Amino acid sequence: MLDITINEILIELLQFAASIGLDQIPLPMMGVGAGVAAKEYVNLQETLTFAAIFLLGISALFGLGLAFAAKKFSIKEDPRVDQVSEVLAHAHCGACGYAGCRQYAEAVVFDPDVKATLCTPGGAACSEAVARITGKLMEQTEPKIARVFCQGGCTTSSRRFMYEGVKDCRAAILASGGDKSCIYGCLGYGTCFRACPFGAITMSDDNLPLIDIVKCTACGVCAQVCPTNVIEILPTASEVLVTCHSKDKGPVTKKNCQKGCIACGLCEKVCPYNAVKVVDALSRIDLDKCRVCGLCLRKCPTDAIKDFIPLRPKAMVTEKCIGCHACAKVCPVNAVTGELKKLHVVDQDKCIGCGICTSKCPVCVITGTFNYAKVKHEHDEKQAIRKRAKEELEATSPS
Repeated sequence: MLDITINEILIELLQFAASIGLDQIPLPMMGVGAGVAAKEYVNLQETLTFAAIFLLGISALFGLGLAFAAKKFSIKEDPRVDQVSEVLAHAHCGACGYAGCRQYAEAVVFDPDVKATLCTPGGAACSEAVARITGKLMEQTEPKIARVFCQGGCTTSSRRFMYEGVKDCRAAILASGGDKSCIYGCLGYGTCFRACPFGAITMSDDNLPLIDIVKCTACGVCAQVCPTNVIEILPTASEVLVTCHSKDKGPVTKKNCQKGCIACGLCEKVCPYNAVKVVDALSRIDLDKCRVCGLCLRKCPTDAIKDFIPLRPKAMVTEKCIGCHACAKVCPVNAVTGELKKLHVVDQDKCIGCGICTSKCPVCVITGTFNYAKVKHEHDEKQAIRKRAKEELEATSPS
């Protein structure tokens, strides 16, 4: 860069002015005694020097004022906000309930009631990092996933009219509630597919959304944009669900959709855990009571109940069996046989992998299926331990 001072610039300007005869600018003389009342010539050097000094002074004054104001009214930010912001997923999906990741980082640092586990796209590693930075108790949360509560695609459901507008569910529903005969079902125009920030949704050949369980982070964006609310965020352990939202009477639902729930009540009668209830012409499964045995879906005449377990494991009785015959009594398909006080056997062709025998075995010698009763008991114990730890932490922390 050229090292040029203000004086050098002024000298150059004066020399240029003198070369063209502007070093002295004559002023017009008007009125009586005008030549005496005012100067007839202006010294250009003095004028430019004064203007430069004046501008420098004003600039310095305003600069000092701004520097003082910035120091006086500055807000010191907690460094933990930046640390939390760095470990978040930065999907800006709104799953945490805040406008963006930065807003959640500020809330989780300054608000003691905001949990460290709200960034679902970040997973368990993100929650652990946030808890470590903020000093909050790390609460174990059950993994969740988006589920689609509709199986009425193009080939299994009817339409009221031909929709020719914008291929978007939110636009289609403005046309008399959508073109689908069932006003509670999926419209199938892919709004959730385009809105998913993780590419976890694809559209099937039957125009129904398919959820990729590996890519889905349960951020909830798809559920927010769905105008018919057929997408819900549920625990991944909820693998037997009534995938229908229709509240129409059975005959109407049967006319509109081949896969809809007709409220026949067969699922309610067969459930061994009283987890299924038919309310308002729609069957619903209580997720707290359900043990994912799958008996209800085998009785459903319309296949409205869907099993998300791709391959159910079969039960097997080990040699430690005491022959109490408890498993044979509870087996819904009579797959267990054996004499009292002798080793029992499970017919693999009949076994449906419901796990009821496993949960009822008093000595826990049946393998192959989940012992849901044992898992639930362990889960309740862990929850109680976490609750006590949280209470102790709150009692010892300063108010």
